[in-house]
Amino acid sequence: MSTYMNNAATSWPKPDPVPKAVFDFMVGRGANLARGAAAGRDLETMDMVMECREKVAALFGGHKKGDPRYVSFSSNITESLNIVLKGFLKPGMTVVTSSMEHNAVIRPLRSLEKKGIKLEILPCDSCGKLDPHGFESLCGSKKVDMLVIAHGSNLCGVIQDVDSLSKICREKDIHFVLDTAQTAGVIPISASDLDLAALCFTGHKGLMGPQGVGGILWKPSFAEVCDPFVEGGTGSFSHEEYQPKSMPDKFESGTPNLPGIAGLLAAVRWIEEIGIETIHRREEELGSRLLEGLKAVPGVVFHGSSEMEGRLPVFALNIEGLDNGVIAGQLADIGIETRPGLHCAPLAHKTLGSFPQGALRLSVGFFSSEEDVDRTLDAIKALISQG
Repeated sequence: MSTYMNNAATSWPKPDPVPKAVFDFMVGRGANLARGAAAGRDLETMDMVMECREKVAALFGGHKKGDPRYVSFSSNITESLNIVLKGFLKPGMTVVTSSMEHNAVIRPLRSLEKKGIKLEILPCDSCGKLDPHGFESLCGSKKVDMLVIAHGSNLCGVIQDVDSLSKICREKDIHFVLDTAQTAGVIPISASDLDLAALCFTGHKGLMGPQGVGGILWKPSFAEVCDPFVEGGTGSFSHEEYQPKSMPDKFESGTPNLPGIAGLLAAVRWIEEIGIETIHRREEELGSRLLEGLKAVPGVVFHGSSEMEGRLPVFALNIEGLDNGVIAGQLADIGIETRPGLHCAPLAHKTLGSFPQGALRLSVGFFSSEEDVDRTLDAIKALISQG
C-alpha cells in the first residue's frame, strides 16, 4: 500500500490525459518545432505548442489579453528564474527578496551579488510571512529595481500578500517577479492584475504536468529589456547571426521538451475542466484534516503556522526526541512517502527556527484521500509510541 505525501516536491499521480498525451506525441507525431518542411506532423507540433502558450497565458491572466507570444518555455522554474534574474539585473541594481526563498532564487542572486548587484533580504516572521510595510519602508530609503519572491512557501505553505506587494511595486516603479512553483494550478493568479514583470512557473507540481517543462509569462515591456540567457538556433530568422529579438524566439534557443509540452497542455486542459477553485477547495479540506490530526499528536512541533488560513497544505514539523530523517525513512519502509531535511531552502529553515536539523515535510495534493491522511497520522502516532 502506497501513501504519497510529497506533493510539494511533485504532484502525483498525474491526471490520466497527461501521460497519454506524452505517449501519443512520442509515438504518433513527434515532429520537431519549426524545423521541418510544413508537413502535417510539423504543423501539428506548431499548433500544439501555440495552444499550450495560449492556455498558459489565459490561465495566468497574461498581459495584453493573454498574448501567447509572451509565454516562454523552459526546463523548470529554476531555469525560468535564472533567465529572468540574469537577463535583467546588472551591476549597481538593487534587488529585494525575502528570507523564505528557495535556493532557485537565493543561489542566482548570490552569484549576481558577486558581480555587483545589491541584494536585500527582508526578514519574515516566525510563520514565514513577509510584512509589506517592511518592503515599503525599504523602498522609501533607496531605489529598488526588482522584487522577487515565492508566492507560496515550499517549506511551510505560507502564502505571501502579493496584492499589497504589487501595489507598492506599482507606486515605486519596481519590477515584480513571482515564483509560483507551489501555487500555479492551485490558487488563481492574474499576472496582469498584479502587474507582474514575470511570472515563473513549473509544470510538474500544481499544474499536474510532467517533469522537465516550465516557463515564464512575461510583461511585454519587461521581456524587451531582458537579455536572452541561452542563444542559438530557434528555427527562425536563420539568416541572422544574432539572437532574434522577437517573442517567443528570443528566450527559446534549441529544441524544447515537446513531449513535456504535450503533457503540460493536457494538464492545463484538465485544470480548465475541473476548475482551480475545485482543486483548491479539495486540497484545503485534506490539509485541514491533516493539520487538525497533527495538532492532536503529542510531541509534534510545527515550523510555521499551526492554522490553515493563509497557507497551502504543506506542513513542516519535527517530533520531540526523534530525527526527521529517521522518521521519513521509517515511514518510507511502510509505504508513506514524505520529505525530510532542508528542502533546498536553508534561509527559510533559519527563519522558522528549524536550521540546521531541518524538518519532516508532509504535503497533500488533489489526488490524496482521507484514507491517506489518516494512515499517515496513525503511522506517526505509532512511531512516537515506539520511541
